[in-house]
Amino acid sequence: MTRSTFADVEIPNLSIYDFLFGSLDETDRGRIALVDGATGAKTTYGELVAQIDAVAGALAARGATPGTTIGLLCPNSPAFAVVFHGILRAGCIVTTINSLYTPDEISNQLKDAGASWLFTVSPLLAGAEPAAIAANLDADHLVVMDGVDGYPSLRDLLAQQATPPEVNIDPATQVAVLPYSSGTTGRPKGVMLSHRNLVANVAQSNGVIGLEDDDVVLAVLPFFHIYGLTVLLNYAMKARAELVTMPRFDLPEFLRIIQQEKCTWVFIAPPIAVALAKHPLVDDFDMSSVKVIFSGAAPLDANLAGTVATRLGCTVRQGYGMSELSPVSHVIPLNETGISLNSIGLALPNMECKIVDPETGEELTAPEGGTSAPGEIMCKGPNVMLGYLGNEEATKAMLTDDGWLHTGDIATVDSNNVYTIVDRLKELIKYKGYQVAPAVLEAVLLSHPKVADAAVIGVKDDDGQEIPKAYVVIQPGNELTEDEVMAFVAANVAPHERVRRVEFIDVIPKNASGKILRKDLRAREVAPVGG
Repeated sequence: MTRSTFADVEIPNLSIYDFLFGSLDETDRGRIALVDGATGAKTTYGELVAQIDAVAGALAARGATPGTTIGLLCPNSPAFAVVFHGILRAGCIVTTINSLYTPDEISNQLKDAGASWLFTVSPLLAGAEPAAIAANLDADHLVVMDGVDGYPSLRDLLAQQATPPEVNIDPATQVAVLPYSSGTTGRPKGVMLSHRNLVANVAQSNGVIGLEDDDVVLAVLPFFHIYGLTVLLNYAMKARAELVTMPRFDLPEFLRIIQQEKCTWVFIAPPIAVALAKHPLVDDFDMSSVKVIFSGAAPLDANLAGTVATRLGCTVRQGYGMSELSPVSHVIPLNETGISLNSIGLALPNMECKIVDPETGEELTAPEGGTSAPGEIMCKGPNVMLGYLGNEEATKAMLTDDGWLHTGDIATVDSNNVYTIVDRLKELIKYKGYQVAPAVLEAVLLSHPKVADAAVIGVKDDDGQEIPKAYVVIQPGNELTEDEVMAFVAANVAPHERVRRVEFIDVIPKNASGKILRKDLRAREVAPVGG
């Protein structure tokens, strides 16, 4: 067990609203807080707080009370920030919903979370409306933020100019956000994150990641995902940076906004790094404003990171976390140049971490000047969730009695307390008794100049044994054969790690945060006749 190499930071006993906005001075109020990337419309910090207060007042006037759960189904926009923090300002709970969800998935989350309101936008109303009906929400509690006849709008709520309520909550126990996560396995579960969890993770990140008040931050990662929610929407606000929103990733628009708004920090997931490294369109735009590319949500290979850094002339860093950690636990600090970009860096302040053998539970330590054996990384700190909503069994499986969180990720730690993720515990491929990490093979595949993207899963061979199979997207205008791919990988890995099958595919399925949807790839696998 090791404590963070950073000194502990103070975790104020405040709500997330008071922590982020309670210290605003007149200079801060005039600063630009949010820019709508599509339109260029700007919102100052003063305007943002006034709108947040108005939403909180309107909710209270319409019957919402501390503890009321409200769904938020909305792509990234300045309005998302207003509504999200308005809900929290009223003492209510936000359950953020994936914008790509089907009506059934939306209604399931609303019902599981016990939501009695839903905020959405007109482009998503076709899914939100039947979901709200299925969850027994009436029309007055379905707010279409940009306005549709028959439903209240954000404009209606702001126009009330209702005074925000006096709210008395315990930041340590009051749930603020209910994102949904599968944890280490299973169906999505409501992750109970308190105000203190959110405050702690911003305080832990502040000063380690390195964002400053003169930075312009591109927010393309979805706010409904905890990475976008904490690192962008909350951390950038605390830093008094300027946040430029994008509703979804589109490479030409992404590049245009960076050029037009002169973005200095760009938080991404690895699939965007692949585009920045390999797509010819990047050369058509001025990326000179970009100082830092910061990757999370999935492992980023050092070679890929180096290619991005060289092409854009910027610094590339990565971090690690999960919804149950609010989400950040590890980062490579901006000022640390000796840490491998293959790693996730150092544990944040106020954190304890350990590597344990997943079979025996024995703690694995690094020898002097060396690296530990791989094991499950476990974390403890003020950013660890309260538990899963209404699911004591899953909570006990995830959290030990003394507060250690199982991450389900396999990692190593070296004698300098630098952690490196090997892969997900449940995604390791067992080939003839050897453990093969898909992420390692994917990094090798992505280093091939003719490979645009790749994913690896374990499949059964004719003898029923598990073998690594690669799904490969070829760069436009190029040709590759299966044998060429397998030979390339074989030249760069140990014999037991070789790819044994290859299938070419148009696109690698991924979720909104950039994680490979291996279950979708497994669904493509058809059992052999008679198998």
